[in-house]
Amino acid sequence: MIEARGLVKRFDISAPWLERLLSRRPAQVVHAVDGVSLKIARGRTLALVGESGCGKSTIARLMVGLHRPDAGSAWLDGQDIHATLAGPQGMALRRRMQMIFQDPYASLNPRWRVAEIVAEPLLEHGLAHGADAQARVVELLRGVGLNADDLRKFPHQFSGGQRQRVSIARALATDPEFLVCDEPTSALDVSVQAQVLNLMVDLQAARGLTYLFISHNLAVVRYVADDVGVMYLGRIVEIAPKAMLFAMPRHPYTRMLLGAVPDLRMSGRARTPVQGEVPDPLSPPPGCSFHPRCPLADARCRSERPEVKQIQGIAIACHAVEEGRD
Repeated sequence: MIEARGLVKRFDISAPWLERLLSRRPAQVVHAVDGVSLKIARGRTLALVGESGCGKSTIARLMVGLHRPDAGSAWLDGQDIHATLAGPQGMALRRRMQMIFQDPYASLNPRWRVAEIVAEPLLEHGLAHGADAQARVVELLRGVGLNADDLRKFPHQFSGGQRQRVSIARALATDPEFLVCDEPTSALDVSVQAQVLNLMVDLQAARGLTYLFISHNLAVVRYVADDVGVMYLGRIVEIAPKAMLFAMPRHPYTRMLLGAVPDLRMSGRARTPVQGEVPDPLSPPPGCSFHPRCPLADARCRSERPEVKQIQGIAIACHAVEEGRD
């Protein structure tokens, strides 16, 4: 249903032109997303994980058209998302995909009541008006565990979990097929996270939704995902079914991420923190961008960038795995 083909997104973070001219500094460009390709089947959840700054949220915004790619394309059921959004069919396509943001308070208009927030997509797309719109808003709120009394409240009158439920209700207003969830529970308490995650799983089962789920919490990913993609410095380094990735991670970076998770079962497994620091994205290392932190790196890793290849049922970009050195 969803496909990304070689997505590239760069951000120019240079100082103003005159300041650069006077100080003789070159332009500075961050490659936030560097050639990412992925596929999501209908009704399934692909989770993207990785350290902060690896480009997960940028991919989320690219997939729903909030950013335009510098190269590559994103597709929904055979439609080029960015080309379609710029044309007469753009509104119809927007109905089919929505986004749930990380901070529910920042993504809700503080001057609007809940009734106006949830009704906005209905009115914008001409799906309901007047009493029909209000009845639909009440139905949406009840569907996410809120009630009709909440219609007249402002966002600041809710808890964090309730605000995220309002965000989910707004995202569901247009009956979308594809939802991008950008760390929807990271700003919530653990008990509230469980409630919101259970709600999202139930909604997916009831509505047949397809999710792109962005997170850095591996426990959350293990609960909600069908497939997991691991990102490092703007690139996908491994994509595998959830059970396979957690049971037998292949890429050294994936192993380091999983090895850093505390062993709550007290099995005696040594806890290995992730070694080193993420390189400066303004000047990434040559070859494999992970090689300065990788225990398996050799001369080829330092000079040649690995491409994503299918190896034993998983998509992976690693010379060591390709050569059997892992």
